[in-house]
Amino acid sequence: MISHWEMLLRITIAALLGGIIGVERDIHRRQAGLRTHLIVSMASATFMVVSAHFVFFQHYTPGNLVAVDTSRIAASVVAGVGFLGGGSILRTGATVQGLTTAAGLWLVAAIGLAAGSGMYPESVFVTVLGLLALTVLRVLEDKNVVRRRVLLTFDAPDGAPGDPVADVTARLAALHARPLDVDYHADRVARRTSVSFDVLFPESLALAALVGALEGADRVREVQVRVP
Repeated sequence: MISHWEMLLRITIAALLGGIIGVERDIHRRQAGLRTHLIVSMASATFMVVSAHFVFFQHYTPGNLVAVDTSRIAASVVAGVGFLGGGSILRTGATVQGLTTAAGLWLVAAIGLAAGSGMYPESVFVTVLGLLALTVLRVLEDKNVVRRRVLLTFDAPDGAPGDPVADVTARLAALHARPLDVDYHADRVARRTSVSFDVLFPESLALAALVGALEGADRVREVQVRVP
């Protein structure tokens, strides 16, 4: 049997490696970021440690004939909690909510396995790490940014000067907003241009101010903003 320190080291390394992946996802502004990846990685390591070593903490006597299939423990819990966590994930338009909550449910299942098998140092240690991930690390995630899907339709008369898309981009930059996932469609017959994109803007910016800036752009015929 390995020592408690070795078990804690394995869980810590898993948390650090998962956090590195989460930072990379945060840089690219994906829905599942630092805390979600760290918690899932840490929970997986805890499942593994508990499954492989819980039998040594049951204080069986030499005369007991016990057969243990350690792989069934983690496999059953992971599958069951996966369905439970899936019910907490909600998608509304371009926004996904509940990922960290689902990861937290998965983590507490691992903590329950550790405590139930008598691995008290591991269960306490993972609980502390989980609390740090959910509280202290929150400041490293940009949660004060709102994401909305926008559809703009422009008139495109022949020979019209200026670039309306560039004007929209400049207006968004003035509001500290940024477009992502831009789709462009030009209808030469109807002389219309449609542009759809996700826009990231500070939570402090009123939606009315964003709509007003888009409506004031050159040759805008129609503005649609998807609001959850």
